[in-house]
Amino acid sequence: MEIIHLSAECYPIAKVGGLGDVVGALPKYQNKIGHMAKVVMPAYETKFLRENEFEVVYDGWGKLGFQNFPVRIFREKTNKLGFDLFLVHIAGLMDRPNVYGYPDDTERFLAFQIAVLDWIAQWEHRPDVIHCHDHHTGLVPFMTSYCNQYRHLRQIPTVLTIHNAQYQGQFGWDKLNYLPAFDVWKTAMLDWKGSINPLASAIKCAWRVTTVSPSYLDEISHKANGLEALFARERGKSVGILNGIDNEVWDPSADAMLEKQFDLRTVDNGKRANKEALCRVFNLDASKPLFTFIGRLVGEKGADLLPEIFYNALLQFKGRINVLVLGSGDPNVENWLNGLKEAFPGNYNAYIGYNEKLSHQIYAGADFLLMPSRVEPCGLNQMYALRYGTVPIVRRIGGLKDTVIDIGDGGFGICHDQTNVWDVGRAISRAMELYSDKKKVKEIRKFMMNIDHSWDKAAQEYINLYQI
Repeated sequence: MEIIHLSAECYPIAKVGGLGDVVGALPKYQNKIGHMAKVVMPAYETKFLRENEFEVVYDGWGKLGFQNFPVRIFREKTNKLGFDLFLVHIAGLMDRPNVYGYPDDTERFLAFQIAVLDWIAQWEHRPDVIHCHDHHTGLVPFMTSYCNQYRHLRQIPTVLTIHNAQYQGQFGWDKLNYLPAFDVWKTAMLDWKGSINPLASAIKCAWRVTTVSPSYLDEISHKANGLEALFARERGKSVGILNGIDNEVWDPSADAMLEKQFDLRTVDNGKRANKEALCRVFNLDASKPLFTFIGRLVGEKGADLLPEIFYNALLQFKGRINVLVLGSGDPNVENWLNGLKEAFPGNYNAYIGYNEKLSHQIYAGADFLLMPSRVEPCGLNQMYALRYGTVPIVRRIGGLKDTVIDIGDGGFGICHDQTNVWDVGRAISRAMELYSDKKKVKEIRKFMMNIDHSWDKAAQEYINLYQI
């Protein structure tokens, strides 16, 4: 099968969150099992674009309302990522350093989707499936189904994967003219509660809809930022497929970013060496348990509670605990987390920003990873932690519930039910008790590292879905 993945993110080209990791891995694993998966994404002004070789495969013009825009599509020459990568260059819209956060994001991603379909419409053949990821590509199923100029693409199956239903890309009807011409009787396929809603439209129009974990599919029927009724109505064509992780990127025995590589046999010495290296850099004591948080400092991750959670834990355990934070997001949360450095020198530190190498080092060196999420469609961090022998402390929600079993239930992680200071504090206390049982920690580490969360199984599940 020829599978076209359309996405705003793809690691290592441009990554903001888990979407980038998924799109950077799933196509590679689909190719490994004999298919032809490709990724098409915007050509942001990134290091990857500057440092790699590309060839032009398409030159043309797109139309956004009354405005024409030039389009050039590049293909990465070497196939170094394990799949064909195509970057869509739109001067003045996509040639910027950041993926999101611009006032004209609606125009940017609409132009991207139109450019991609204009290109595919000129092919002499048709791909077997167009796989759209999140709302940034959510109008593609509508346009292939109803826009006049793409009429000959209607028989291409479209699949939508929802990585996070909280973000839907809504915009006003004053921008309806941005879309290519279509029968106005079909405007209901764009509408949700008075706005053009790309995610809602994709749920209505795509042939199949997936979520990134089975539990998240259940949850969004009850909590989906206003789309609950729509999810319930379209449940029949929806399925939850748990994300995997790229075991080639996340492999402690071959990870060049680590102080010391390790495997099942050498995990204790390996984690100790990586922990000591981290503690030297961040002025922490390697003899104490190291708790960490890695991710976006936003409310859906429970990050607004982290300053109080860590303050209480550092007071409660009086110098017997280390905390290290890596992330960025809400400026107020960033300031609070930075402020704890002065209050607890030698026991607490934070790196505000994004640092891929440091994230690998933390997974390898930490003892515990906190994920007190309010929303977690799948979560990849807990799977990375398991791969590197780090015990996840998670709320029972979404993909966290599907991947982490509490030690009290014969499992390997520490789970709690609510995103609040008390519940997470109690989970940290349980982690401290576990840490004191060295034999149990060793057993859990080896068990965790044996768990297979690779993309092999999920890649085949997607292939099966395409063929229905």
